[in-house]
Amino acid sequence: MTRIAVIGGGIGGLATALFSARSGHRVTLFEQDSRRVGSDLDRDFFAWNRPTVPQAVQPHVFLSPVRSVLLDEAPDVYAAMLGMGATAHHELDWFDERPSARPGDEDLVAVRARRIVLERALVDAVRRESGVETRYGDPVVGLVSDARLGIPRVVGVRSAAGMHAAEVVVNAGGRRSRLPRWLDDIGCRQVVEEKHRTGIAYFCRWYRLRPGSTPPQRVRTTSACGFAVALVFPSDNGVFGVAIVVSTSDPTRSALQSPDVFDAVARAFTAPAVWLALDPEPISGVYAMAGLDNCWWGLADRAGPVVAGLVGVGDCVTHTNPTLSQGAALALRTAQWTAIHAGRSAVVDPASFTAEHHHWTVTELKPWFDAQVETDRLRDAGLAAATVPADPRARPGDEAVLMACSLDDPVVMRARAQVRHLLAPAEQAYEVPEVRARLARWRECHPGFVALHEGPGRDVWESLTSGRGE
Repeated sequence: MTRIAVIGGGIGGLATALFSARSGHRVTLFEQDSRRVGSDLDRDFFAWNRPTVPQAVQPHVFLSPVRSVLLDEAPDVYAAMLGMGATAHHELDWFDERPSARPGDEDLVAVRARRIVLERALVDAVRRESGVETRYGDPVVGLVSDARLGIPRVVGVRSAAGMHAAEVVVNAGGRRSRLPRWLDDIGCRQVVEEKHRTGIAYFCRWYRLRPGSTPPQRVRTTSACGFAVALVFPSDNGVFGVAIVVSTSDPTRSALQSPDVFDAVARAFTAPAVWLALDPEPISGVYAMAGLDNCWWGLADRAGPVVAGLVGVGDCVTHTNPTLSQGAALALRTAQWTAIHAGRSAVVDPASFTAEHHHWTVTELKPWFDAQVETDRLRDAGLAAATVPADPRARPGDEAVLMACSLDDPVVMRARAQVRHLLAPAEQAYEVPEVRARLARWRECHPGFVALHEGPGRDVWESLTSGRGE
């Protein structure tokens, strides 16, 4: 039995504490906020001011690893989410008739819910777990270390209430963690940091379907017009979010903070227009989020680990902008790995434990971080450049062809879903001979294919954002 201290009570911290306790370890979880999620989901979602968790009120879709990890480690948590209104959505349900099943199809499932639903289910499970002590309102302020290994070994944490010994410390303090400063205080080499600025601003608003309204079926949830992207996030209990993504260089972006302007612009995109045509009740203002950097931190460099006995989970390892919905999936996968490996060997050889954790994150998580960085590089350049409608004669890019083909062909849809759900990298999923053949055949059958702009032209956009039109 290992004594584990978890810093942070968000999704990654809660999952690490729960999974570790169920693996037989003793866990103390420290959370600086004295409040925890309660029984009123709407109140906690909309009225809880959480400045250190700006993504808490943004739309989420929980990718396949969230569901699969929960089914492995905490099926009661997954059941609780469904009981609170979350829904499971199989990607191949796009087709009128589900294609014949293939191995792995069972994993092509997204869980649709607001973040607060997953938090509530985890909080309730942790509260029931005898192996976890929760210390809400007791923030960690530093690390306790022992330098006998040649590099600092973390042997506990200092919180507002005092010192707490631990054999393994897990940092789940989020993207604003003070860990670099704490490591500097105990004499560590600098953490390895990779940071990429994204040039997008993200605006969202929440709505609730009125009684008797049926959620649209077989309707795409994404539309684009070259200089902006609009997304729909079906969630729990008839609630759905609409997000609009624009370049930070777009001079009209601040107008989207007006609910009336936001609604008018959202209706100009195909995907949200279908949902908004149902006359849903708006249940929030417009939430803006910028500064969406893609960041990666490593606790090892070319010389080896910079610290022993400490690992990161969630946003303390990697955080990316929300457009590909990676965060919760990667956090739960890391929580699972940490709980499984934080046993006797982690106590006997804490430097190797930290090094193995770093190797695993580089192997299993870093490729998805790199994919997000490349996606953002291409998207940012496109959004910033497209101040006028794109030339309709331009040859559509591979992504447009993949999307259009996938809506017609279940083989290509399956490949896209594997990439989307972090189950296979693009270079593996799309290089399967059958997929390549289907794409080639689709191109032959659509020689004049043009990627449609499913949103307003620039003139209409500027009219809407200036309040002159609707």
